[in-house]
Amino acid sequence: MAPGPVGQSTEQKDDAQTEAVPKKLAKGVVLGPDGKPCRTCTDISSLFAVSKSATSSKSTLPPKPPADCPPDIVALGRSSWTLLHSITATYPTAPSPELQSETKTFIHTFSKLYPCWHCASDFQMWLKEDRNTPRVSSRAEFGQWMCEAHNAVNVKLGKKEFDCNRWEERWKTGWKDGRCD
Repeated sequence: MAPGPVGQSTEQKDDAQTEAVPKKLAKGVVLGPDGKPCRTCTDISSLFAVSKSATSSKSTLPPKPPADCPPDIVALGRSSWTLLHSITATYPTAPSPELQSETKTFIHTFSKLYPCWHCASDFQMWLKEDRNTPRVSSRAEFGQWMCEAHNAVNVKLGKKEFDCNRWEERWKTGWKDGRCD
């Protein structure tokens, strides 16, 4: 079965080795190539909603999984953005042409290796637009580009955009009010 979009309705026949997928999936559930909810592409509360709807109609808050469980999409995204922004914060102010080339390669490779196939595909498509080519000629330019990339995702998720004029304060120097000192 081909991957489905977020929240897609689907029917799947029961057999001895396959659990039935509910006809109406919870909001935020992304189906994997096998037609089942993708653990990496779906947040834990949406997965919990799927399992509860398959077993009962009782509504309870999802349990917080132990810290040593595989990350859901929320934990994976938060960790990935932390890594990417931290890389931009320590990027040289005047990188060599070789490092600039390697950095562009890293971004494109990252987009192909990202564990959530849905997010990876979306980021690859975003990168293909000329205006979204990684800008890596300086730390300031790379940090601004990364903030714009992050904001593009925030917009798609209905989240508030970050003021990209403050990316360095957030990821390198710390807030001017001193709370990071």
